[in-house]
Amino acid sequence: MLRVLSILSFLIFSASSFAQGSVNYVSDDIYIFIHGGPGNQYRILGSIEAGQAVTKLGEVDGDYTHVVDPKGRKGWVETASITNKVSFRERLPKIEAELKAAKNQLSEYSSSNTTMSEQLRNANAAVRELKANLAKVEQERDTAQVQVKAAIDNQRYHMWQQGGMIGGLGALIGIILVYLPRPQRRRKDRW
Repeated sequence: MLRVLSILSFLIFSASSFAQGSVNYVSDDIYIFIHGGPGNQYRILGSIEAGQAVTKLGEVDGDYTHVVDPKGRKGWVETASITNKVSFRERLPKIEAELKAAKNQLSEYSSSNTTMSEQLRNANAAVRELKANLAKVEQERDTAQVQVKAAIDNQRYHMWQQGGMIGGLGALIGIILVYLPRPQRRRKDRW
């Protein structure tokens, strides 16, 4: 299985090895040696730590690729040990900075959320108080409307009552006047 993965890695990386002078990285999970020639039988020139950037020189011989390491040494490393993806060593500081920024932003949002929650609670309390005041004012309005209607009805009743009394008194006076003796007129022919 490991051999199949090595072959697949070799095929993938050999396609990208044709670009001369391209920057690639040593895989993150290994510590490799740089050799003086394309094989492990050649002299070891030094080592390259996992995740360090190397530059491919475009030559591939078997399972080895000709590279320049971060110290400027030209040599050969196993093709399966290099990749064109940025290493964790390069990505980790960026990710940590992004994480720190995200945490700060989350902290700001959290404190902002706390402040907004407090404001929302205060606003809800004010709304409840206003609704209670509105209900009280509506009740007072309804009571005042009932009192005004009762006063208007009472005034109308008194007006009808007074009108009825005046009408009755007028009718009574009219009846009395009809039955009162009329003064007789003096005749002029009389002395």
